[in-house]
Amino acid sequence: MEQRTARLTLLIDPKKKAVFEKLCGSEDVTPSQMVRKFIREYIEGQLGPDWQDEVFNPDEKK
Repeated sequence: MEQRTARLTLLIDPKKKAVFEKLCGSEDVTPSQMVRKFIREYIEGQLGPDWQDEVFNPDEKK
């Protein structure tokens, strides 16, 4: 089960941040939701769609 307890802090150009926030608002998602989506898609692209089994249930693979 995924838990939302870790914080990720990043630095970004203020103009890009403003554009990103505006675009997210136009899609009715928060910037945090969109960043989580980007991260999930990146992980799946690198590790495949079953990555959660390895991360969240590592003992089941043994």
